[in-house]
Amino acid sequence: MVKRTAVAPEEQPFILSSLPPGRAQRRLALAVVLALLVAFLITEVGPLSTIQLGRIDAFVPAYATAMLVNDSITAVLLFAQFSILRSPALLAISSGYLFTALMLIPWMLTFPGVFAPGGLLGAGLQSTTWIYILWHAGFPVFVIAYGLLKDADPARRLRQGSVGAAILASVATTAAVVCAATFLVTAGDALLPRISLDPVRFSTLWLYYAGCLDLLSVLALTVLWIRRRSVLDLWLMVVMCAYVIEITLIAFPVPARFSFGWYAGRIFGFLSGSLLLFVLLYEITTLYAGVLRAVLAQRREREARLMTGDAVSASIAHEIKQPLTGMITNADAGLRWLERSMPDEAKAAFEQIVADGHRAAAVIGSIRAIFKKDSRNRTSLDINQLIGEALALTRGDLQRHRIQVQAEPNAQLPQVRGDRIQLQQVLLNLITNAIDSMAAKDGPRVLCVRSEVHDGASVIVSVADTGTGIGSQELERVFNPMFTTKSGGMGMGLSICRSIIEAHDGRLWVAPNKPEGAVFQFMLLADGAASAGASRRERPEDLLVSSRP
Repeated sequence: MVKRTAVAPEEQPFILSSLPPGRAQRRLALAVVLALLVAFLITEVGPLSTIQLGRIDAFVPAYATAMLVNDSITAVLLFAQFSILRSPALLAISSGYLFTALMLIPWMLTFPGVFAPGGLLGAGLQSTTWIYILWHAGFPVFVIAYGLLKDADPARRLRQGSVGAAILASVATTAAVVCAATFLVTAGDALLPRISLDPVRFSTLWLYYAGCLDLLSVLALTVLWIRRRSVLDLWLMVVMCAYVIEITLIAFPVPARFSFGWYAGRIFGFLSGSLLLFVLLYEITTLYAGVLRAVLAQRREREARLMTGDAVSASIAHEIKQPLTGMITNADAGLRWLERSMPDEAKAAFEQIVADGHRAAAVIGSIRAIFKKDSRNRTSLDINQLIGEALALTRGDLQRHRIQVQAEPNAQLPQVRGDRIQLQQVLLNLITNAIDSMAAKDGPRVLCVRSEVHDGASVIVSVADTGTGIGSQELERVFNPMFTTKSGGMGMGLSICRSIIEAHDGRLWVAPNKPEGAVFQFMLLADGAASAGASRRERPEDLLVSSRP
């Protein structure tokens, strides 16, 4: 059995060299090529290209420096992509851009008048021309190698540990080739065919060499066209088109330095060196923005999960606090009754503990149903009965804090449809909050629980108190998770209440009570109501029931 080793995936759609070009990319590339062709025709056709302009001493160093910077940055970005995909094709095109950047150095050093009248290397115009030829012949060769290596077997890619060594080897080899070419051209200047006749004119031999350079660039363009699949392939084809235009402008129809066509050719050369750099920078910026959005979305999702986990745990702790408190109280009472000679009342205490235990289990189940949006436990309910059960469960706290209760059953109320445990928890939360609010102040303590029919299709229940009340800035914030006005509160009770009521297609709101305190009201649809839309569109202030005790 042959053991296969894992390799990097060929298709990584976020990498420029494997990203397929979209319609917008293809249209943009076509528009750039057409613009280059139009500029070429304007320059080449007519007398413009043959106009002899003055020599601008700063042009050559400025052009060479800009090209050196552009091609160096492009090579670095392509080497970075090679370090990810470890593709030999990427290594070839990265080396090609490094080659063009390094070839600019001897070209500028040998150009007469830039650093010295006869060139810093002392080889003259003859060496400058031959370096230009090698420069513009070498890059298409690297492009052809890139195109031929694109379909290499992925299993033959470099291992991750050898990526750095491959880049260093490529840089060293490319630099050695440039140094060797420079040495051969400058040292063997007398042996090379004469191309430059004087500082301005070329020999007709230059036309043949320029034609060969054009053919080599067209060959590279053809290889790219046949094997095109990615955005990088598309824009390399545009670069080769600019290469052909640059050489043609410099060599035809009359080869001469410092003519309009010669300057225009250099400008096309600068554009050809900048095109891929602009595309790489744009794609990297787009990729960075996408990664940033993904990271922020992941962070928000994680925070949401944490918040949901905190909310669930706080909800469970908040909601089972009441039945657990009742169980502890009844257990203490039962133990005291057992110490008496006639422990008759202990049975009732233990029965209440069992009931509270079942209620705690039901509360946990109802909380799970809230987060699961489960509506299978909904039945037809009597609001008067629910209010009576909630007041009975809080009777001990009401009596301990000496709170007067005003609650009269409304015989006209229709049945509502909902989850008994959940709606009971809403009433218990509202009544408990009212008790806590009134326990913190002196004066009359009155709890008023009322229910009324609204428009014949819904029921409004109000729980009003004469406690400390709620500030105007906190009227809406009290329903936010984790917000509380109590020193020991968890900030989940009212949030859960609103979630329960809204899950029942109802509304829950709060308003100041007159002359003091607060009134919480919620509205539920009557069982069998034809439509909830009209009821839900009502504003809370329009539905406010007078709850003044």
